[in-house]
Amino acid sequence: MKLKHFIITQRKRKGNDLNLWMSFLKYPVCFLLLGLFFATLACKNKSSHSDEPVSPVENETAFKPLNDSIHQFPGDASLYLQRAVRLTQENSHELATMDFQKSWSLQPGLDNGLPFAANLAILDKQAERLSLLESMNRLFPNNPQVGRLLADAYTNSGKPARALALYKDILAKDSLDPETLYEKALLLEQLKDTAGAIEALRKAYAYQGVDTYGLELAHLYAEQKNPRSLELCDYILKKDSAGLLIDPLFIKGIYYANVKQNLKAIAQFDSCILRDWKTTDAYLEKGRVYFHMQNMKAAMGTFNMAITVTNTDPDAYYWLGRCYENQHQKTEAINNYRKAISLDKDFVEARQRVENLEHGFAHPSH
Repeated sequence: MKLKHFIITQRKRKGNDLNLWMSFLKYPVCFLLLGLFFATLACKNKSSHSDEPVSPVENETAFKPLNDSIHQFPGDASLYLQRAVRLTQENSHELATMDFQKSWSLQPGLDNGLPFAANLAILDKQAERLSLLESMNRLFPNNPQVGRLLADAYTNSGKPARALALYKDILAKDSLDPETLYEKALLLEQLKDTAGAIEALRKAYAYQGVDTYGLELAHLYAEQKNPRSLELCDYILKKDSAGLLIDPLFIKGIYYANVKQNLKAIAQFDSCILRDWKTTDAYLEKGRVYFHMQNMKAAMGTFNMAITVTNTDPDAYYWLGRCYENQHQKTEAINNYRKAISLDKDFVEARQRVENLEHGFAHPSH
């Protein structure tokens, strides 16, 4: 219902209510009888609906003990939380929302608020999650976890300035908080503030030598063609006694590709694939190296392998289209670009390539 129509409707209802009230004043006996009638009707409705479940799992046998407890203690927030957690464990997230909401309304706290926020994130209910986290932040202004989650919600809602302000507030209270520094760095990276992101990551990694922080820093160094990227990756690889990590090898490949040391880049991507042959990104980056080397046969073979591993990756079809375009095979190029667009409606580069080809060949090597 549109707002204007809603207001008009409410005004009409108020007018009708007033007229009805005036008529009751003229006929008090009718008013008394009518009141008794509605009271009786309300009692009947109450009794007829008393057995209806307040939750879709109200009559489920598996939940009977918990449901019985809720019936006995309907004001106990912890009981609704228990049922919500059980539903979450069974991947019934939509059903869990009702109980999370009830638990929170009865007794707002971190124990039910944090899992409730996670529930809303899973269901991609960003507006409801943001509202909840704002309430939690007002109740628990000194809790850094709540602050970070709220900053993330602001980021997802297209409000990066408010997210940065929150990170600033959290760090003002604890400048050595590595997790906040890390999350701030990720946001700065999204905002193309590479220098700021590197500074935040350096602090986070210095305060807590977590591989996640180090690898993100190494990746930014690789994009900057900074050899410190190799140092960080080699340091992390030395600690990997089981030889399972892939990310350091991949980042080293990115660095070598950026500095045009193509054979070294290919060797690193091959090392990734050797550890896990389903590493789609390694095929894509390796194929790009071959493409820029003008080795179209090797590039096409690599991109086709990426499609074999993951046939829903739009980048693989896009780069295969680039290979066909490079060889002036217009139809095949357009078909692959369109496949990429079908997998990613916002793939601007692929759409532009199709438009260029339909109006005459573009520059295939660009």
